[in-house]
Amino acid sequence: MLDKHTFPPDIDTALQTLRENLEGYGSLVVAFSGGVDSAFLAFLAHQVLSNRMIALLGISGSLAGDEEREAVKFLETHRIPFERIETEEMTIDGYQENGPDRCYYCKGELFAKLGRFAEAHGFARVAHGANLDDQSDHRPGSRAAQEMGVVAPLEAAGFTKAMIREAARILNLSVWDKPAAPCLASRIPYFSQVTEDKLGQIERAERVLRDRGYAVCRVRHHNDIARIELPLADRRSLLEGDEWAELVAAIKQAGFKYVTLDLEDFQSGRLNEVLKEL
Repeated sequence: MLDKHTFPPDIDTALQTLRENLEGYGSLVVAFSGGVDSAFLAFLAHQVLSNRMIALLGISGSLAGDEEREAVKFLETHRIPFERIETEEMTIDGYQENGPDRCYYCKGELFAKLGRFAEAHGFARVAHGANLDDQSDHRPGSRAAQEMGVVAPLEAAGFTKAMIREAARILNLSVWDKPAAPCLASRIPYFSQVTEDKLGQIERAERVLRDRGYAVCRVRHHNDIARIELPLADRRSLLEGDEWAELVAAIKQAGFKYVTLDLEDFQSGRLNEVLKEL
């Protein structure tokens, strides 16, 4: 299938390296979240390894139900072997305490379960969808991957996020322009405890926004306050007519007492800004 498409030279070179590396693994478990990186990796791994690979989707309170359904739809559409696997990061003190290394505990739990699955079912390696751009971001989960021997085939082949999106577009993968969707816990400020109730509030509030057409959004959880982050263009339409009043009422029903709108432009990973001060 890949040979039927024409890719820019840099992507073509990276694809060739990726295919060689995937074949070299022999068999593979792919940590699958439904985002463009892991979806692209799972798709390519299936193209190269066929049934010698499987995608495992981690299920927990930090994964929104809508995200789970979209992830499963992608896998089923492309007939990629997969299983759901329950993760239990909420039982880990370091995760619940929500320090800057929260993702380390979450990914450690996920990769440990994926590793046990791989060993029990005869898969040679576990892989995740890290790319070159992740090296410049705050990614405690990458440290867990390195410690546990989880490989990053996209990074090793030289893929950046932009290259992944362009390759996915050429391959007609529906996720090519999917907005980044970090786990729900990323909406809770550092050092504020992660709880199932908070995750549920965030999921319900963000569903209100998405159901009204705001595909790129965040609802940050500040106890009784929901702080909405949207791109500038969407904020303008939100404040027209009765839209804002109706949305506030709906988000309050998700469990918040107050609703605010962040006046800065949308930026994924906004809560990481406080790490510069630590």
